[in-house]
Amino acid sequence: MNSWPQYVTELPQGHPVKVYFEENHLIQSLLSQLCQSDAELDFELFFNLFNQLSEVEKRFARKENQLFPYLEKHGWTGPSQGMWAFHDEIRDLFRDVRACIEAKKLKKVARIVKRIAGELFHLMDVEEHRLFPNALDLLSEYDWKEMREGDVEIGWMLTKDPVPYPEEKEQEEYVHPGEDRRKRRLPFSTDDRIRMNEGYMSTEQLNLMLQFMPVDLTYVDENDIVVFYNRGENRVFPRSAGIIGREVKFCHPPKSLDPVLQILEEFKKGTQDTAEFWINFKGDKKIHIRYFAVRDQEDNYKGVIEMSQDITEILKIEGQQRLLDWG
Repeated sequence: MNSWPQYVTELPQGHPVKVYFEENHLIQSLLSQLCQSDAELDFELFFNLFNQLSEVEKRFARKENQLFPYLEKHGWTGPSQGMWAFHDEIRDLFRDVRACIEAKKLKKVARIVKRIAGELFHLMDVEEHRLFPNALDLLSEYDWKEMREGDVEIGWMLTKDPVPYPEEKEQEEYVHPGEDRRKRRLPFSTDDRIRMNEGYMSTEQLNLMLQFMPVDLTYVDENDIVVFYNRGENRVFPRSAGIIGREVKFCHPPKSLDPVLQILEEFKKGTQDTAEFWINFKGDKKIHIRYFAVRDQEDNYKGVIEMSQDITEILKIEGQQRLLDWG
């Protein structure tokens, strides 16, 4: 895999597939150095190389969130199932190395690194001979251009960002994918749906999502008027429709009014962006309350979100639970 196949060399600079092969070259170089290093003799060198190789996570994320969805639209779902699972196995190996480092069991590290090298070389081989050739056959030029725009959000493991694709876009003003209003080809109609920063939702879907979120949300606009709260069955603090249109200072008891007014003042001045409190509630509950300033692209104050959450059970979490447990 030291030389690129012809189908890659013929691609223009910045093409997503060509960028994947540029990353492959870097991965091979890092693996070569890493396998020759000794974590016990020169930990700093080993750790530096390992952290650089860990950036392969960006590559996995681009494949899973960019390339695979486009392949699915064209009916090829295999990579989303098989290759994604393979990514996760490699991620587990990276976690094993970090666990050994934390436990100062550096003798075990070399063996795991060799397994990582074997798995990554196998993965790159499958990509070169199956994934990328098939993707180039399936996807249109429009798909690749659209995909590249989303790749920017996730990033690359390269030390320097690849050239823009297509190259003439270098002269155009950059548009964040969340602000791109071009109509996308989607498997559902966007009629009567709200255009979000990313995605489209019907009013019903939006209301249901907010209703079932396990947090209390309240939005106060730039004029200190309550304009929204989510109506869930398990709210921490009760709300009623009468609060909508009410000035926020009348929604709090006198003893808590001063902090609320101070928060609003500092948010409006731009001196603060967040505020948080945690309180004991009804004896055995711990409630986390947070305030977030909302600003537009010109940094103009547009209001504040109040979020309250019962974190009693969250505080009890220890260790990891990586498998579904509904017992």
